[in-house]
Amino acid sequence: MIFLNSIYQQVYFQYSDKINHFPLIRLIFYSLDKTIFYFLLFLIIRAVYLLIKRKKLKWKHEILLSIFTIYLLLLFFLTVFRHGYFPWDFHFYWHRSLSNINFQPLVQTFKLTTGKSILDFIYNFGGNIAWFIPWGLGLPLLNPLKINFSKTVFSGMLLSMLIESLQFVLFTGVSDIDDVIFNTVGAAIGYACFALYQTFMKKIKK
Repeated sequence: MIFLNSIYQQVYFQYSDKINHFPLIRLIFYSLDKTIFYFLLFLIIRAVYLLIKRKKLKWKHEILLSIFTIYLLLLFFLTVFRHGYFPWDFHFYWHRSLSNINFQPLVQTFKLTTGKSILDFIYNFGGNIAWFIPWGLGLPLLNPLKINFSKTVFSGMLLSMLIESLQFVLFTGVSDIDDVIFNTVGAAIGYACFALYQTFMKKIKK
């Protein structure tokens, strides 16, 4: 880690033997650290692009774009690019059998309701939906004239399929059709939030 190593070491020495799911804490720290690094890289590239194009700076758009970029970076580092810091650190496992992918919708999710902990069900169901609400909200906010409901939901589904595919070849997660379903629902809810926001703003302007 580049930025959060000292904080992580303190947390590790104090809580690693007290928290059962400490590997998850470690993943969060590493993901946040990588997000900071690549977001700073994004800011540099974005600044150079704006200078070359000599575009007028629109602060509202730039702030929204920055937040959306942080969201996407964190999403990919938590779900896909878990092992390694730089692109050359990643290893692809092309030999994996497609039988490792769950293509049966909702079967595994319903099984979680009778598992040892209901938290597994809540995380799988609610977490997958919640992670894609920012996609459904942020995408139309960045380009409200060109992005409609169908484009938002369809692109959300494609993004989810990309994540599941990368998880499969990188061996960094379980590829599951349920994740795609719940992610797509999350994108739809996000767009609904955007639509409510638009309606609210129109009423205020009147």
